Amino acid sequence: MKKGIHPKWNKEAKVIFNGKAVMTVGSTSDEINTEIWSGNHPFYTGQEILVDTDNLVEKFNKKLEEAKNKPTNSRARKLAKRRRAKTDSAAKTEVTLRDMLKDFK
Repeated sequence: MKKGIHPKWNKEAKVIFNGKAVMTVGSTSDEINTEIWSGNHPFYTGQEILVDTDNLVEKFNKKLEEAKNKPTNSRARKLAKRRRAKTDSAAKTEVTLRDMLKDFK
């Protein structure tokens, strides 16, 4: 092996959860900060917990409230109205065979 190209290996790196060292493992880092480990993971404990490190749930709820309060897009409303008008006019202009024969006589 070449000298000086490999990272330093710590045989006893501390895994820290909520400010407490919960276990030691081998790693290239001195300390590993974590939010979930085997001692509190829902799979092992059977408890349901919500892990939201980036506040994604709060961001989603905020966007949802803004969307509810915001008026609908006028362009989208106009397009929907045009589509309805096209389908209504297409239904009115359809001529049946009976109508054609009536006009023919």
